[in-house]
Amino acid sequence: MAKKILLVEDEEIMIDLLQKKLTKEGYEISVARDGEEGLKAMREVKPDLILLDIIMPKMGGFEVMEEMGKDKNLKDIPVIVISNSGQPVEIDKAQKLGAKDWLIKTEFDPQEVVDKVVKQIGK
Repeated sequence: MAKKILLVEDEEIMIDLLQKKLTKEGYEISVARDGEEGLKAMREVKPDLILLDIIMPKMGGFEVMEEMGKDKNLKDIPVIVISNSGQPVEIDKAQKLGAKDWLIKTEFDPQEVVDKVVKQIGK
């Protein structure tokens, strides 16, 4: 059975790119376009891994991770953060909130995403 990834991202171009690449690699992808929708989807989809944007409408990635940390059903799902910023202070905050890895939008290629996903949950 395919592993499930929830992509919480508001930029259509990123959604399209990641969805295509990860689907091709055999993962089942669900998409949420803001943090609130993301939390709701986590409870419904029960993903194996979450790719989480930091800057989003309604609720940002840090708030989503704070909420996940309070929920025993969500807190152990691995999170890979996707952000426009690679600021050490942001990376540090994400790690403190439980993020397993980090991708910077301007610097990564889709294969890097696949490699990081495989590292966390395998194929």
